[in-house]
This record gives sequence, C-alpha cells and structure tokens, in this order.
Amino acid sequence: MNSSQELESISPYGPARSTIKETPLTKEEVEKYNDFFKASLYLSLGMIYLRQNPLLREPLKKEHLKARLLGHFGSAPGQIFTYMHFNRLITKYDLDAIFISGPGHGAPAVLSQAYLEGTYSEVYPETSEDEEGMQKFFKQFSFPGGIGSHATPETPGSIHEGGELGYSISHAFGAVFDHPNLIAVTMVGDGEAETGPLATSWHSTKFLNPITDGAVLPVLHLNGYKINNPTILARISHKELENLFLGYGYQPYFVEGNDVESMHQAMAATLEHCVLEIRKFQEQARDSGKAFRPIWPVIILRTPKGWTGPRKVDDKYLEGFWRAHQVPITDVHENPDHLKLLEKWMRSYEPERLFADGKISGELKNALCPKGSRRMSANPVANGGVNRRPLRMPDFREYALEVNKPGATMAESMTNMAGLLRDVIAANPKSFRLFGPDETESNKLAKVYQAGKKVWMGEYFAEDEDGGNLSMEGRVMEMLSEHTCEGWLEGYILSGRHGLLNSYEPFIHVIDSMVNQHCKWLEKCLEVEWRNKVASLNILLTAVVWRQDHNGFTHQDPGFLDVVANKSPEVVRIYLPPDGNCLLSCVDHCLRSSNYVNVIVADKQEHLQYLSMDEAIIHCTKGIGIWPQFSTDLGEEPDLVMASCGDIPTHESLAAIDLLLQHFPELKIRCVNVVDLFKLISHEDHPHGLNNSEWSSIFTANKPVIFNFHSYPWLVHRLTYKRPGSQNIHVRGYKEKGNIDTPLELAIRNQTDRFSLAIDAIDRMPHLGNRGSAARETLRNEQLKARNEAFEIGIDPPFLKNWMWPHDRLSKLTASKLSS
Repeated sequence: MNSSQELESISPYGPARSTIKETPLTKEEVEKYNDFFKASLYLSLGMIYLRQNPLLREPLKKEHLKARLLGHFGSAPGQIFTYMHFNRLITKYDLDAIFISGPGHGAPAVLSQAYLEGTYSEVYPETSEDEEGMQKFFKQFSFPGGIGSHATPETPGSIHEGGELGYSISHAFGAVFDHPNLIAVTMVGDGEAETGPLATSWHSTKFLNPITDGAVLPVLHLNGYKINNPTILARISHKELENLFLGYGYQPYFVEGNDVESMHQAMAATLEHCVLEIRKFQEQARDSGKAFRPIWPVIILRTPKGWTGPRKVDDKYLEGFWRAHQVPITDVHENPDHLKLLEKWMRSYEPERLFADGKISGELKNALCPKGSRRMSANPVANGGVNRRPLRMPDFREYALEVNKPGATMAESMTNMAGLLRDVIAANPKSFRLFGPDETESNKLAKVYQAGKKVWMGEYFAEDEDGGNLSMEGRVMEMLSEHTCEGWLEGYILSGRHGLLNSYEPFIHVIDSMVNQHCKWLEKCLEVEWRNKVASLNILLTAVVWRQDHNGFTHQDPGFLDVVANKSPEVVRIYLPPDGNCLLSCVDHCLRSSNYVNVIVADKQEHLQYLSMDEAIIHCTKGIGIWPQFSTDLGEEPDLVMASCGDIPTHESLAAIDLLLQHFPELKIRCVNVVDLFKLISHEDHPHGLNNSEWSSIFTANKPVIFNFHSYPWLVHRLTYKRPGSQNIHVRGYKEKGNIDTPLELAIRNQTDRFSLAIDAIDRMPHLGNRGSAARETLRNEQLKARNEAFEIGIDPPFLKNWMWPHDRLSKLTASKLSS
C-alpha cells in the first residue's frame, strides 16, 4: 500500500469501509435510523446552545441562546450512533445491556438517548416530552443549578462519569463480573485510550470467565482529535492498529467513514456480528461446562469529530478537526453570520418534522427504543443499589484473638482477620470479591484461597499447582495495576455487589485521583433521589510505613490518609485499629456499610494485642477512648496525656509510658487511643466528630498531649486546630525521613520511637526540673545505644523488639496510689 492509499484508509471520510459487509437493514429501517440520529444530534446541539425557542419555531435570536456556552459536541455523534444501533439488538435478542461513555464530556450523547427513550422524563418529570419539557432539558445542561457535562450521577443509566479519563474499560469489566447475562457496551475515546489506566485495562479479558461473567463490547472511537492535538491511535496504520488489538487478545472489527446511510448498514451488521460472537463463546463455555479465554471482539469506529457538522467555518476546518471538540461555533453572540450558520445547521436535523408535537413520534420510538428496563438508560444494574443485597456476614466475634493480659500477647492481626474474609467469600460466592495488585499472599491474607482462588484465564504451568492458587472460577482478582483493580472494584460495587481492595500502603497513591473521583460520585449521588445506595468502597492498607524499613525510602509514604481526609465528610471514613480484635470489628463494620469510602490501616506483621473482643467492640463503637489499663491518673487530673493512633504508634506510645513510669512512678499519665480518625475533628465539620465537651473530657484543655500518629503529623494538627487546648497537642508522625533501617531506627529518624516520645513528654512537664534532665539524658543514651547496635548487628536489640507491657509494675503503682 502506498502512502496516499494508507492516508485514505485511515481517513474518517468516504463511504463506509467495514470488516463485516452485510446490509441487515431495510430501506425503511435506514430512514428511521436517519431520523433518530438527526433527533439525537439536534438534542445534543440544543443542550449546548439553547435556553429558549427549543424547537426553533421562530428564527433563532441571540436572546434564545445561553449567555455562556458550555459543552462538548465532538464525540457525541459517534456515541449516539453506537447507542442507537445497539438498541436494535437489545430488542431483537432480548439483551441485558448498559452503556458506558468513556470520552470526556460525553453527556450530550447519553442524555439525548435517555430523553428520547423516555427515561429522563420519568425520573425528572419537569423535563417532560413536550416543548416546555425540552426547553427545561436544554437549559439545565452545563448551567448553574443544573447538571454537568459528563455522564454524572444525575444521568440515568450511568455508572461512569467520564470526567477523569481512563477508567471506562475497568469499570465495564467490574460491572459484568458475576453478571453472566450482562453486556457492557463501552465507548472508549481515542484520547482516553492514550492514558495509562486505559491501556492496561485492555488486559481485563484475561480475568473474564465466559461461564460466570457477562461480556464487555468495547467500541474504540477514533474521531481523530483531543482538545487541540491529533490522537495517536487515529494516526497509525490499519495493520499496526489491528496487531495492537490482536496482541491484547481481541479480534478487531473496523467501521469507518462519514456517509451516513452506508455507515448505518456497516454499524448494524458489525454490532450484530459481535453480539453473536459473544453469545457463541458463552454458549460454548456454558454448554460444555469448560471455561476458556475467547478472542473477544472490539469495534474500531472511525468517524469525523463533530460528524454531520459544517466541514468549514470561515474557511477554517470544523468537522473532522479539533475545533469540533467542545462548543463547535463559539462566537454566535457576536457574529450574526455565525448565528445564521448555527440555525441552518440545527434546522438541517429537521426538528419541526421530527418533534412535531414536541416529541418524536410514537412510531419512531417504538421501532427503535427498547421497552422498560431493557432500555440502557433504565437498566437497574446502572442504579446498583436497586440490586444490592446485604452480605451474609459470619459473626466476627468467633474469630476473636484471646487477650488475657493487655499488651502481653503477640499475634498476627492480618492473618487472623483473613479467616473472616475467607468466610465472607464463602458465604457470598456471587456477590463479593477481593481485589489487589499481586499482594494478597504478601499481605497475609492467604486464608481466603480456601474459599476462592485467584481468577486466571491465561495459560497454566505445572508448577502452578504448587501454591499458585489459580483458578478460572476464583474470587480473588489480582493484577499488578492498581488502576485496573480499583476500576474493577468500583464497577463491581456500582452495579450492586460488594468488595474490598487490599494494597501496600505506599503504592495506594497510584489511585489517589480514582478514589477522589469515586468520592465525588458518591457525594453527588446523595443529592439524586432516585439513586439507591451502593456498597461502600473498602480499602485495606497494610505493609505500612513503619514496617517498610527493609524496603527503604521508596516504600515509606502514609500520605493517602491526607487525600481521603480532604474529601466530603458525608462519604469518607478512616480507621486505624490498634490490634487484631479491633481490626475484626472495623472490617465487619465497613463491609456492612453503604455509600462510603472506608479506609482501614493495619500492619500485617506480628504485634502486641491489647483488647479482648468485648473491649474492642466498645472501643471501636466509640472510635476513641481512654485506656485505663495503661493509665495511672485513676480519675484524677493527669500530668500528661499520651495519645496514639495506629497499631505501631500505639506500641511505641505504651513503651514510652513504661519508660516514664520507670523514672517517675508518681506521674499521673492518661493513655488515649484513637481508632476513628475523624473523632478528632469538630462535630460541626464531620458527623463522627466529638463536641468540645467530649474532647476536653478525654484530652483535657490544659495538659500536654503527646500524640503518636501513624501518618504525617500535620494531618492531626489540621483536624484539631479548633480544639480547646490545641496549642498543647504535640504530634509525632512520619516526617519523610527514611532509609534501609530497622523498625526502631526508622521510628527514631521520625521521632516516633519510645525514647523520643518519653523525652518529648519530659520536656513538656517543667515541674520535673532536674529530675527530668537526668531522666532525659539516660533515655537519650539508651536510644543511641540501641541505634548503634542496630547499625552494627542489623537488627534491633531483642529486649526492645520483644517489649511487653509490665503488668506487675503498673499493679504495684496503682496499689500504692490507692493506699495513699
């Protein structure tokens, strides 16, 4: 093929060129699709431009326009084209399908379809199917007090907003897992296709079981341009593009051109071929009972950006160029000629004929739109809370760790909690999955494999039998892409199911913005009356900063909590259980909850256990509390408050209390522990927050507080800045000091170790005088000795590493105080 032929072959212009050559539509059907296409495009332009005169019953004037023009037209024609042609197959084959709009700002396409199908008027009666309703429908789009320009939660049929690009495919696959009859028709913008999350999500077919799961039909929409640049995939050869998708494991089917009539036939034939391919694969697997990995279809749709718009405006390219991306003609307020051009363009879609009574004819609607919940805009899967059923939960108390003496029992909290997760999976074999990037075993959650192994549709080797834990029908989803795992989980819960993502703490930052977007989705859903609550997005962070001493500085970052704390208090929760029984209580609570993003932080190594199960339930229910078993104030005014939040900071804080009591047995120390981080914030700013009276009863308003925190210390200062006595709160946490260290040395670097805490406490109690100075010097010497030993031997001194709470000493101190 010479260069001119190659350029022609990747051009979006000309009669339809397609892999599938059939012509399944009659002439009358093509005419109906032409009419429906025109009606949809008219609505899309109306949303962008019109505030009044919705059907152009009078000549278009400036006062009919919105004062501020917002919206994106460029990708709408291709999305509409795909949506309406898939509707034919829903009706013909009684398909269960949803539509996912990946291109950014794709709302005009899906909103027009929801309006024409009647769903929009059903959920928003004020936007009725008549001239008055259409005027309101147009005005609200990208308008103050109205709706956004993405497929926001207000959009019927949407589970994917498309504001931040890259997640359409992973959301789609998440939605079809355990939905064996569902097809997710997924438009992928060619700009979106350049993002990292989208690129890796193509591998999702390696985890799709044709027996137990539904199918995703991706439609890669090559309209050629992003905001102001060509797109990569639209400018490579057919052969290279075909090989790319064959390499991903898909069979590509091309549909290209701009001649509307021939494109109708090509798209109808191609979509039908793909649906029949999907059904063939599923029937083969289901009839034989043998799962396999098919070569799933993908459609590559190449049409001009802003298809059907003017090719040029003032001799500058519009259709088929980047200028069609957003508002196609921008100066209609100032330029009378362009206003006339816009009117001519809009009238070319024949609104006076197609909307003669203010709505499309019943004949056209009945011929092209599915009925009831078969409409993609009305599918209950896309309002996942409709289908959500509570998890069948085992009694978490049955997994309790025995704690006879607080602070004197060692156990692996995460390994123990894995037993609970195992039984949750076993009790909910079609509605709960565990997600994570290649870390389930490392995170000490391997017990879950007893109930469900890792999904793997790729090839198998003999050695996989030796601990590979792979299965075509597993319940654990692992892929070394945090983006894809998070996208799967979001799609899974937004379509009515439950799940949990486990990850190393330092690398959860990879999905900061994804979690941010999900929080925004949930918050907006609270304002949409017809949106039912979905299961919470649960994130379990382990391999935490304080036990990444061996991996070094790159693995030390607890800052995800700052990201989550910035989100709306209506939708986020953060829990830092101090021990195994508290972890069980937190996990149970989070899995039962809905419409939150829950973050649980707990280390996976062996740690001291402090609370019995009954005590843990009370402590977690309160979220914060005084621990009398580690306190010496006995209801008196304390000299000092030692507070902690997080399992390892709690350990070091208690060890610091022990050191202080060795030197100053008369000290009245109050031990406080925080599980629910948002207890620190004012009740005026968060529903979990303490009021100031409650705060002062725990922390006092005038005593020094040494607060040992899991994450960056500034977060606690932010949360507590309005509290009584906030100037007395001295927070220690991770301060971005790290290396290949021992655990104690890492803590010393960041001043969260027991010695630093005790020294800090002494410095805050000037009444200790010279006694404090002597103790301070002793503690500093002990700290340096421990640090030098670690540098010399490579491990922390055993007597420090294996420290436990000295019950006898505290008992004697308590008895002495009571007797006096």
